[in-house]
Amino acid sequence: MSVFTSTRARKVFGSIAAVSASALILAGCAGGADPADPVDPEGPTEREPLSLSIGTVLPQTGALAFLGPPEEAGVGVAVNEVNAADLGVTISVEWGDSGDTDNRAFDTTIPRLISAGVSAIIGAASSGVTALFLDDVVASGVLTISPANTSPAFTTWDDNGLYFRTAPSDALQGEVLGNLVAEDGHETLGIIWLNDPYGSGLNDATTENFEAAGGTVVASESYNQGDTSFDAQVSTILAAQPDAIAVIAFEETSTIIPAFVANGFDGSNFYLVDGNMSQWGDDMPVSIEGSKGTTPMGADLTQDFFDSLEENWQEREGVSLDGEYSYAAESYDAVVLLALASLAANSTDSAAIAGKLREVSGGEGDGTACTTFAECAQIILDGGTANYEGLTGPIDFDENGDPTGATIGIFQFGDDNRHTRIG
Repeated sequence: MSVFTSTRARKVFGSIAAVSASALILAGCAGGADPADPVDPEGPTEREPLSLSIGTVLPQTGALAFLGPPEEAGVGVAVNEVNAADLGVTISVEWGDSGDTDNRAFDTTIPRLISAGVSAIIGAASSGVTALFLDDVVASGVLTISPANTSPAFTTWDDNGLYFRTAPSDALQGEVLGNLVAEDGHETLGIIWLNDPYGSGLNDATTENFEAAGGTVVASESYNQGDTSFDAQVSTILAAQPDAIAVIAFEETSTIIPAFVANGFDGSNFYLVDGNMSQWGDDMPVSIEGSKGTTPMGADLTQDFFDSLEENWQEREGVSLDGEYSYAAESYDAVVLLALASLAANSTDSAAIAGKLREVSGGEGDGTACTTFAECAQIILDGGTANYEGLTGPIDFDENGDPTGATIGIFQFGDDNRHTRIG
């Protein structure tokens, strides 16, 4: 494992890149502050069973629909484990679709969840989607925790302490991706990126880090959500003759990459990111064998966890996840943290839960390390402070609601256009 911080030499690269995200993410003071009207941090002294209602706004439709099944399965597995533990918290779930910025399914889902009285909302996956509803959720006094938002913009969002995320900022993914491209021997890079908070943030971070490693970004072209033709961007980028091309995109990747290949670019020299690291298979009409990509994913995820995801999804939907596991662990950790924070606060009030999330994640620098809900819950019930070490890493929320420890996985596509983890 190689540890990356902003002060280390940019050329360093290893099989797994883990960093203290606090060294990478822009400083800010708006997000993660103590909520207005805080409740007593000690909570009531008498305990009664807590019924915690949570809602999901995850992509069942839209450009990131491939992420919905693993994220919802991660939520489902965690909910089942919390409820089975029978240690003072029982969770019920209101499932909902986020859609994307085009179909705007969240316009229906968010009001429904708020009206249902959920204590917390898990989602969205897309940073661009969350940016469109977060202010409304904050105004309603409901806590939001996203398993997949990576835009650096959320670090300084005016969220009244009611927004957290278990995925790291793209300041981290951009560093790993930029170094990966450089370490693979490429000297020039073209980037095509989605013009939204996610795409712009990752484009900036990748550019900064690739050029710090000695490379040159020779072309950087954006497009808008809903575009179906990318001829202008493809032409401009190919005219600059890059060694490699980073595609920061969603489902439209299956149109973008063939357009480059049709104009002579080598299908093995693409670099993908979390938004398009799908198991493409036959849905990618050209070969991308040898191309690589990055996505946040815990370093030590076990086959048992993947099996539990598969079992959960098979029981719920009757179909296989087919190897799609992106952000499942982050979704799982989000649920466990909500349950532990609720238990620590002895409350299902949104502000009370938000006020305990840093504590139970280890972000306040103390507590007894524990790795399961049951273990951590018992520590809390015995009068101690739990420090949940999640499937995704140490987490350790900072004052902005960002995780300060995270791991970025590196993947490579084979001859079947499906990827396997290589780092």
